[in-house]
Amino acid sequence: MALENKLGITSAPELAEAEERISKKKAIELFENGILDKLVAGKFESLKAIHKYLFEDIYDFAGKIRTVNISKGNFRFAPLMYLEAALVNIDKMPQSTFDEIIEKYVEMNIAHPFREGNGRSTRIWLDCILKKEIGKVVDWSQVDKEDYLLAMERSPIKDIEIKHILKNALTDDINSREVYMKGIDHSYYYEGYTTFKTEEL
Repeated sequence: MALENKLGITSAPELAEAEERISKKKAIELFENGILDKLVAGKFESLKAIHKYLFEDIYDFAGKIRTVNISKGNFRFAPLMYLEAALVNIDKMPQSTFDEIIEKYVEMNIAHPFREGNGRSTRIWLDCILKKEIGKVVDWSQVDKEDYLLAMERSPIKDIEIKHILKNALTDDINSREVYMKGIDHSYYYEGYTTFKTEEL
């Protein structure tokens, strides 16, 4: 089953393909039109704006906090009843060093504020913080997909792995569109229709 969408697509694989194509086009616009540079780095409002821009042509819930509980495997993301409070706390987290920025990124992943598209939106959000605070971004082509996924799964308990992986992939080529686009490359998607369980409220 595909998520309800504005495109009228009922096949999950077909929707994933359309979603990738459209969100990549929108991501390029975010970058080339200077929209990202106008956002306040590290704030949830900025993440909402990124998510809305990427997915507003596909989903009614673009830029809106999810209304379902979500789990992946045995891990449950932030329960809905605590989600807004968690987002307020994440906004207040420091972000002046690499370690602080990644800790904030991990917490936002645990919050998983949107029904779909969290990974892509949050990676762009992460690079906005890194760019502003330390003059670096992640070159995602230097990040092994499987290592990244496993490290992200373990990050709520121990974030040393994800810090190590991302630190080794930092680049000061912060204005490269090619480097930027790797963050939403399909090979890094770990949000998916078949891997998440939801509970309608």
